[in-house]
Amino acid sequence: MTTERFLTLADVAEILNISASQTYALVRSGDLKGIQIGGRNQWRVERARLEEYIDEAYQRTAASLSELPSALPTDA
Repeated sequence: MTTERFLTLADVAEILNISASQTYALVRSGDLKGIQIGGRNQWRVERARLEEYIDEAYQRTAASLSELPSALPTDA
């Protein structure tokens, strides 16, 4: 993978190991910050924004895991 500043949605999909349509949905929802270049639906994601998204995903995951019980419930 290159160290270019901007990544295509295909690049982002490959990095996150998700489909291109999932990547497009993340950008369209605003969860992953991207910019539209030109009028032909050409999207780019700045590498730094992708790293921020990944960091935030780790934080969200840690928060949701902390809300789970520490042990599995036992059947009575």
